[in-house]
Amino acid sequence: MECYVCARAGKKTVAVGVCIVCGMGLCMEHALREDVEVWEGGYPFPSQKAKKPLPRILCAECKEVLVSS
Repeated sequence: MECYVCARAGKKTVAVGVCIVCGMGLCMEHALREDVEVWEGGYPFPSQKAKKPLPRILCAECKEVLVSS
């Protein structure tokens, strides 16, 4: 798999990860590690924030959406 961002720029770069939100393949340059908050609780809505965030790999676009929320 190749990095989607690099491929759009005309470069061939091996993807080392996948954005957990959109599924885009990402190289080391474009893969962003972010600790994402997780909510726990029953159906239909989560009731409390988990004690620790989970580390996730995100693309820049998805990170911007999650961080600005």
